[in-house]
Order: sequence, then C-alpha cells, then structure tokens
Amino acid sequence: MPKMKTDKGAKKRFKVTGSGKLMRRNSMRSHLLEKKSPNRKRRLSKEVQLSHGDAVQIKRLLGM
Repeated sequence: MPKMKTDKGAKKRFKVTGSGKLMRRNSMRSHLLEKKSPNRKRRLSKEVQLSHGDAVQIKRLLGM
C-alpha cells in the first residue's frame, strides 16, 4: 500500500500545537478593514482552536 500524502492546502492553513490541538486563523481579516474597530481586528488576528467535528476531518488530511 502506498504512503499517505499530506494535503498541502490543509498543511498551509492549520497548525498543530504541542498538545495535539488544531489551530486555525479567523476569517473576516482580508479586506474592508476600515469599518472594523481596532478591538475587533485585534481579536480576529489571533488563532483559535478548531471545533471537534472539523478537527476529525482535518487530522485525516494532515495524515495524523
């Protein structure tokens, strides 16, 4: 059986922490930033943990 390949799109978008949690970037940060408050932009700039249901699929794409 051939080796399982990592999905390169998923590899670029998700990060695995030392404890095994999957982190992702927030949406709504690419454009139309003038109308958003600095507080909101700062909050959106941080990474957040992936939900459990999505994490199952992404782990498979990452070969975990």
